[in-house]
Amino acid sequence: MAEAIALIDYGAGNLHSVYNALNAAGAEHVTVTADPRLVRGAKRIVLPGVGAFGACREGLWSIPGMIEALQDSVIERRVPFLGICVGMQLLADRGLEHGTHEGLGWIPGEVHKIERTDPNIRVPHMGWNDVALTAHHDDHDLIEEGEAYFLHSYHFAAQDGADVAAMTDHGGGIVAAVARDNIVGVQFHPEKSQAYGIDLLKRFLEWKP
Repeated sequence: MAEAIALIDYGAGNLHSVYNALNAAGAEHVTVTADPRLVRGAKRIVLPGVGAFGACREGLWSIPGMIEALQDSVIERRVPFLGICVGMQLLADRGLEHGTHEGLGWIPGEVHKIERTDPNIRVPHMGWNDVALTAHHDDHDLIEEGEAYFLHSYHFAAQDGADVAAMTDHGGGIVAAVARDNIVGVQFHPEKSQAYGIDLLKRFLEWKP
């Protein structure tokens, strides 16, 4: 039987593109769902996210039972989890976009606006950029070096450097990927990153944290 993968629909993700990318990576049973029961039964979970932190947070928290289902699956039963863009930022303790908004708190840190320290640097950070591994990447065998597509104005400031699996440079260091145990989040968009992104999703489908 094909392994069930829950792609969470909370009104804030590029679902069609992520769904197609997962299928291109070899997934056989991807379910786009807002049903906490299906999330509890999934063998892998993907949380996409596009837009403002607060709006994404409100959308996810507004689904009855969803946060409890995610907590049970990801934290208690250690189901492999991938967060994409704002789906990655929601792993933080809080986001500071248009106010202060509580995150899932699975990877300690805050989400801050990218500061323009160089007038030649544009915000949002948009387009292709390098993904460079950190000294801690060996702890998480999912991320590899390469080039990926980014589109964001806020970035994840992790409290513990050991949770940072990869960085990129946009007028200074920006976290490109975080990872802890069975949880990985990427600031870039695998579904827009061509071969690099598909390869990442292939590894996620085979990942046994």
